[in-house]
Amino acid sequence: MNTHTKYLGLDIESPIIAGSCGLTNDIEHLKQLEAAGAGAVIIKSVFEEQIIFDIKRNLSMMAPTDNYGMSYEYVASHVADDSLGKYFDLIREAKRQLHIPVIGSINCYSFENWMTYTQRFQEAGCDALELNMAILPYETTLSYEDVDRLFSDIINTLKKSVSIPVSIKVSQNFTDMANFMQRLSWMGINGITMFNKPLNVDIDVNTMQLHHAPSLSSPDELYNTLRWVAILCKKLRCDISASTGVHTADDVVKMLLAGAGTVQVVSCLYKNGVDYMRTLNDGLQAWMKSKGYDSVDQFRGMLAVKNNEQASMFFRTQFMKHFAEL
Repeated sequence: MNTHTKYLGLDIESPIIAGSCGLTNDIEHLKQLEAAGAGAVIIKSVFEEQIIFDIKRNLSMMAPTDNYGMSYEYVASHVADDSLGKYFDLIREAKRQLHIPVIGSINCYSFENWMTYTQRFQEAGCDALELNMAILPYETTLSYEDVDRLFSDIINTLKKSVSIPVSIKVSQNFTDMANFMQRLSWMGINGITMFNKPLNVDIDVNTMQLHHAPSLSSPDELYNTLRWVAILCKKLRCDISASTGVHTADDVVKMLLAGAGTVQVVSCLYKNGVDYMRTLNDGLQAWMKSKGYDSVDQFRGMLAVKNNEQASMFFRTQFMKHFAEL
């Protein structure tokens, strides 16, 4: 079976991609993922806030930050370079040893560093870059126009500063999801990843302290992603990569039928091991053979909205006996 496809303009042998995570943070795991059939790998995200934390920690270990005076920015830039150095070394090593596309990932909160870091990714040799732009609109002063302007400014500036393909990984926190995703695609980006898996917070009722909740996705999280992929795949001018809730080969097939160009997996690799990528690929090919498909393009988007007589089911959010089969 031919599972070859294109993503962000890149040729890949499988639509199943290893998403950004701790398993894509060292060369040995990356080589194992390639051997197991990953179409591409997305290197673990660089977070600007982690770099800032490293700067403050390292500088405070050398001397109180008040002692640096006007030299603070100079010293901080060297600490940041050291913090980023290992990351870009991994990208260069991955490009040297792997034959599949290597995609960088970054999350920033300051406009200047979006520009600075993305240029460094390109210089390190990334084939493409995924911008992790998940924003939780928790500030009451943050308006729709503010979010729109932030995305627009970053995308338009990045298009002028880098030449590699750029995709955006978004959250589910948009009241105008369809309209906003379509406008993003019109800005000239190469892809949209739906969706970012948020960091969950829980409360220990005994200690009355906050702590991190389990971070791996559950199979039930598949369905919201499936809904939006099916609704948007014919409305966007860029690729869609489906993420969150994909745990089996059947889940991969569902996302492709809904119209996803690629499918990103993370949690199932943590649960089953890196070689589970082979199981997913084998399952996809077995399904294609059972249905008589020779290529992914023959069935991709077959059940997307506009291609499907049952598409109205994607628009329903409330239970009714007829639609819910109860």
